[in-house]
Amino acid sequence: MYDTRDDYSDSMPEAMGESDVFLDFQDRLSRVAGVDRSVLLIGERGTGKELAARRVHFLSKRWQEPLVELNCAALSATLIESELFGHEAGSFTGAQRQRRGRFEMADGGTLFLDELGNIPLPVQEKILRVVEYGRFERVGGTEQVSVDVRIVGATNADLIALSAQGLFMRDLLDRLSFEVLYLPPLRERQEDILVLANYFAAHMSAELGREDLPEFSESVAAALESHPWRGNVRELKNVVERAVYQAAEARIERIVFDPFVSPYAPLAGPIDRTSPGNETTSASAPEPEAGGLIGSAFERPFGESVDLFEQQLLSAGLAASRFNQRKAAELLGLTYHQFRGLYRKHADTLQE
Repeated sequence: MYDTRDDYSDSMPEAMGESDVFLDFQDRLSRVAGVDRSVLLIGERGTGKELAARRVHFLSKRWQEPLVELNCAALSATLIESELFGHEAGSFTGAQRQRRGRFEMADGGTLFLDELGNIPLPVQEKILRVVEYGRFERVGGTEQVSVDVRIVGATNADLIALSAQGLFMRDLLDRLSFEVLYLPPLRERQEDILVLANYFAAHMSAELGREDLPEFSESVAAALESHPWRGNVRELKNVVERAVYQAAEARIERIVFDPFVSPYAPLAGPIDRTSPGNETTSASAPEPEAGGLIGSAFERPFGESVDLFEQQLLSAGLAASRFNQRKAAELLGLTYHQFRGLYRKHADTLQE
């Protein structure tokens, strides 16, 4: 199992995993870290883009130099330029003295720009100049400031689409994407879910002063593995910690995915898919409504009928296996990879 916690002291504990896709990502990240070029990290919220950027820095030749971070989504367009490049005294109302920007602070090291797609075009042009020539001017100044900075950018936006719409400079995108790394979402790292869940559970139990290590029931473990995890590792951490806190004993028999669902809502099967977060220990597997589908097959295009039948089979397999995807694949006569391919294809309709 790979654990990046050994790389630097302030890393996040969720940087753990043993799945092939996670290990492959870490291998690619480690290889590009030693090449002094810009890196672009693309991933959903909660996948650990900030942690990946820190790892790039601490594995690089710049590891003893500053790592400076800026969340571009947290600032207004008027403030981003000043934050990045600094300003001279008197350059605008409230600028009483000269102030260094993030580029100057990161000189010799790494600048991590999170939510890169939120940067306005005029500031993008100035960043491009720094990337190409290593020079810029502070806001309100005329003096050229020289810096040596490696940029690591991160986003969950489609920068290619933004570029096509004229909202992101193609030249800058090309210069920032020496390597593009896609962070795998948790739903593609099923082997890591229980590893992470057990880790979070143990730490939450220790925080609560409990002596016994938490243990997930089979139905809860299956529910954790089959949940879509739109919020990725961050969501998993919250769900598991809440379950440990709410459990009266070390064995966890109930999991709540959505804390906003009323606890008085009726239960339906091992997991209430309309009210995620409730479970019982008894359920009957729903049968796919094949007859009704065939009977109405001529009312829709052939491709839609095939898709609908696949969805019904997948739903029935998941229900019969208590939402354990590997068991569902066996029940349906598929390999796990075949099942995962179909699950990804119909993920939107299979989610609660």
